Amino acid sequence: MSEENAAQGPLPVVDFLKLPEGGDPYLEGHKCKSCDAIFLGERNICSKCGTRGEIGPVKLGNTGTLYVYSIVHRSFPGIEVPYISAIVDLDGGGTVKGNLIGVDPDPEKIEFGMPVEVVYKDALGRKDKDGNSYTSYFFQPRS
Repeated sequence: MSEENAAQGPLPVVDFLKLPEGGDPYLEGHKCKSCDAIFLGERNICSKCGTRGEIGPVKLGNTGTLYVYSIVHRSFPGIEVPYISAIVDLDGGGTVKGNLIGVDPDPEKIEFGMPVEVVYKDALGRKDKDGNSYTSYFFQPRS
């Protein structure tokens, strides 16, 4: 690993996961100032109301409710299955896809609308070509 390619800490697995130095990780959305719609990823035009240039970054909530899920039984080589792919409506706005952890992948144990929280953890031991690790976000049932 070359010194110039070494990160100072774990890398975020997606652009909307922010890892501030000395602060807690968080998910960042972009909110339209005209209609309050929230999106992941930067944009100049609101796809809900069409307003231009009125969208700014916003820190998303760390709690929400399970909207929908799918139990995945087949995946790419090296990806452990089964796992639960979920879409969560975050408290305060924003909808995010991620993996649901901390619950068995059994439909009898998962409820639509169940309260969840966002947790930030190592991305399953994955590293880039320079040996830098990744941090990811997951959802888990709220206790």
